Amino acid sequence: MIDSGKFYASRVLILSGLILVILAGLALRRYGYTIGLPFLIVKYGGSVLWGAMVYLLAALLFVNRRTQLFIIAATCCFAIAVELLRLVHFPALDTFRDTATGTLLLGRVFSPWNILCYFAGIRMAAAITRQFARR
Repeated sequence: MIDSGKFYASRVLILSGLILVILAGLALRRYGYTIGLPFLIVKYGGSVLWGAMVYLLAALLFVNRRTQLFIIAATCCFAIAVELLRLVHFPALDTFRDTATGTLLLGRVFSPWNILCYFAGIRMAAAITRQFARR
């Protein structure tokens, strides 16, 4: 049985991390070049943060630490599916991709490098949540 105090504290920490990751991703996309960050950091840093965001969203649903491997596997599969979805084109989907929200959530162009970045973000978020869970 999960202690309800720990359960809610875990959710608050995960939600806080999720908000920080989203804000960092938006700031990176908006100000990355302005503050002089290299292209690779701006381009692929956003993908790393996107992977972390997806992991943290899933972790909100499954706070129990014993499900971490499931969360990692599910978010890796989801990340691959989203990247492969970029190879699919039809008018409604392309119209959504042309919006700021669509670009941030789904992207526009397929890149296997993005998949590696998503995995890195998922792994980092999993490691950080594991460290907080141990405390």
